[in-house]
Amino acid sequence: MTRRVVVYTAEGCALCGRALEVVRGVQEELAFDLKLVDIDGDPTLEARYREHLPVVEVDGERAFTYFVDADALRRRLAPTT
Repeated sequence: MTRRVVVYTAEGCALCGRALEVVRGVQEELAFDLKLVDIDGDPTLEARYREHLPVVEVDGERAFTYFVDADALRRRLAPTT
């Protein structure tokens, strides 16, 4: 089963750019689907995510806010036995 990572971002979010660099770096090592979601202009997404950006979800579960630790992301994506 392919894992799915969703990164919620917004225009001008410096932390979002850094988080995305980490996620893409891990993606070079591990296979997973990556989806970027720009919350700008969507009132529902703005209310849910704005004060926590960037938000990274792994398989539908919130995994990181503000910063992404590459090693922690690798552990989250490691196959379960």
